[in-house]
Amino acid sequence: MNHSQTYQTTSNHNQSPYLVILGGGESGVGAAKLGLKQGFKVFLSDAGNISKKYSEELNDLNVPFESNKHSLEEILKADLIIKSPGIPATAAVVLKAVEAKIPVISEIEFAGRYTSAKKICITGSNGKTTTTLLTYHLLKKAGLNVGLAGNIGNSFAAQVATANFDFYVLEISSFMLDDMYDFKADIAVLLNITPDHLDRYAYSLDLYADSKMRITQNQTQADSFIYCADDPETLKCLERHIINAKKYPFSIQKTTGVTAFLQNNNIQINLHNPFTMSITDLALQGKHNLYNSMASGIVAKVLELRNETIRESMGDFKNLAHRLEHVAKISGIDYINDSKATNVNATWYAIESIPTDIVLIMGGVDKGNDYNMMKDVVKQKVKAIVCLGKDNKRIHEAFEDDVDIIVNTFSATEAVQVAYHLAKKGDTVLLSPACASFDLFKNYEDRGDQFKSAVREL
Repeated sequence: MNHSQTYQTTSNHNQSPYLVILGGGESGVGAAKLGLKQGFKVFLSDAGNISKKYSEELNDLNVPFESNKHSLEEILKADLIIKSPGIPATAAVVLKAVEAKIPVISEIEFAGRYTSAKKICITGSNGKTTTTLLTYHLLKKAGLNVGLAGNIGNSFAAQVATANFDFYVLEISSFMLDDMYDFKADIAVLLNITPDHLDRYAYSLDLYADSKMRITQNQTQADSFIYCADDPETLKCLERHIINAKKYPFSIQKTTGVTAFLQNNNIQINLHNPFTMSITDLALQGKHNLYNSMASGIVAKVLELRNETIRESMGDFKNLAHRLEHVAKISGIDYINDSKATNVNATWYAIESIPTDIVLIMGGVDKGNDYNMMKDVVKQKVKAIVCLGKDNKRIHEAFEDDVDIIVNTFSATEAVQVAYHLAKKGDTVLLSPACASFDLFKNYEDRGDQFKSAVREL
């Protein structure tokens, strides 16, 4: 599905080109702002509800919109369609648009056409939010004029319409990449590729991996590609994709042939003026975070930021809520909220990074999870599993031979109370669900917030 950029001329009327936006969330409303600024006639359509905040913004902008339906006749008048990353390519409205030869692109693709800022784009199955925030923190601390957007923060398009940044740090999901064609990352970061969202990729890891590799599309020798040399799926992709950008691999398993590596418990980055930092001084602890810190550090070195600034930023960074967030220590038991872990790999990372015995709270809406990869680490570290979800059958089946106690619960309060009784002094109670939250909660934030308030009530 290759979309040309000749949308201005496909119009059969002489007025402004007609932009239709599918999805009335942060990215959709941002795209509407930029569309207006660029002289498009704009219409927004959402098959679901549009929140009060966004419908008020659309009214203020005088953008006509509809919710709880898609009026096909109106949508198919478009010269260009921007779709929310949450809408799959197989949705009826998208198939109709493609059939009508209307280009369908992402908000990121659209915004990229109207900014000359340098774009640092970060993708990966796990760790991308943390790495994006750390990279943004590094650049900001170095005094660069930088915006934060993509899967996080305010919409990229809205910022291109209203701000004037020299750099953007963008967290990019595979769903966004699928609708990007001419967009180019000046610095592309690929952290890892592990099975996630396979329901959107015909249950094929190769298709999902190829989607992630679109982060390198359109790059030239003047650009940079930063990737993990320890990630088997990434290495497989490098065999079947031609990368034009300069490559900067990082590793914690080897010290040769890579830009960043681990030596004597120090992170070493050999680029320009070499950088060294003890891993004990890093704000982000745990093996998976060494990778995140290395990736951000290489971005900083490519941009030739001062070692002192990098060291300071990596030492004082504060991570996101709901991502391995320490909630409290009660009766010698640590409570950690990792509600953002909505896939098996993220939960594997969380368990792997905790040195104590664990009572694991997991479960929810299973996106076709393969729990096999968790079996070893669960056997080693998890003493009990507290299921938090409506249907926990697959968790029981996966771990009944590895864990002595598996209990079902149906609310955050119940889960926390059961976990409290199963844990002893020195243990960690970890909420790291490996599943989406929609069966019992509004979203993963709501799940994490309910967990935190239940812990504080103990």
